[in-house]
Amino acid sequence: MSKRLLAALAVVPLVAAMTACAGGAGGDDEVVKIGVVGAGDPYWADYKQEAKDAGINVDIIDFSDYTQPNPALAEGEIDLNQFQHIVYLADYNVSAGKDLVPIGATAIYPLAVYSKKYTSVDDIKKGETVAVPNDPSNLARSLLVLQSAGLIELKGGGSIFSTLADIDEGASKVKVKAMEASLTPTSLPDVAAAVINNDFVEKAGLKFEDAIAKDDPSDPNAIPYVNIFAARAEDKDNPTYKKLVEIYQNSKKVQQGVLDISGGTAVLVKTPVSDLQASLEKVEKETAAQKK
Repeated sequence: MSKRLLAALAVVPLVAAMTACAGGAGGDDEVVKIGVVGAGDPYWADYKQEAKDAGINVDIIDFSDYTQPNPALAEGEIDLNQFQHIVYLADYNVSAGKDLVPIGATAIYPLAVYSKKYTSVDDIKKGETVAVPNDPSNLARSLLVLQSAGLIELKGGGSIFSTLADIDEGASKVKVKAMEASLTPTSLPDVAAAVINNDFVEKAGLKFEDAIAKDDPSDPNAIPYVNIFAARAEDKDNPTYKKLVEIYQNSKKVQQGVLDISGGTAVLVKTPVSDLQASLEKVEKETAAQKK
């Protein structure tokens, strides 16, 4: 998942979203609530100020893990969220029977492998264990990263739907253990390596440059892993929300802040919404077929 997929405060009490913000640029009493994972990142303060300068009051709502912002958005407790890539959203929509939609792109974040014991994947010994996030989208992506690093083999070459059952254990160098994404960093003392979402890297006292392997966000097939602003389907054309996306994409302070917090690993993008939606629809169909 994405960076900022992907982290830890207790969830603050939420109230119903204010319907008044659906109409325009927002007055003094109108607040657009945006759910994120990692509200303490400095660039969110810059974002709120630039939104305010544009006449939009924004409240950044922090969630402790990735499973929470989508239900909150679907139930109207927040107005937007910004924490996930398209694959994660597609899995949620299909599993929960919802129709959340992307309204703007933010960045692609490489997914990387870290280790406390080794400085190269080549040094990892046969039979050792590597930890990965257990949510379906990041699990599959993690397995593809491990395959690219030569640590495992996936039956049929793998896909965005690969699971632990798709690992060819006889042809693989390591064992794989899946766990909640926020726990992969804390597992490092007990495993050979772990795939860690960008959200949790610095919180775990790690440096992005310490990664011993990662995927390639410049791959043309990477669009399903573009991180997005998501809204309810009925709000996809909301002019205030579109303006908030533009502020995020065009603010030099915000964009530099995203780069800084990612250790320079984020690839900032402005993928057209039509392309994001087309990718979502495709991945949703594939996801639904996988779940049958």
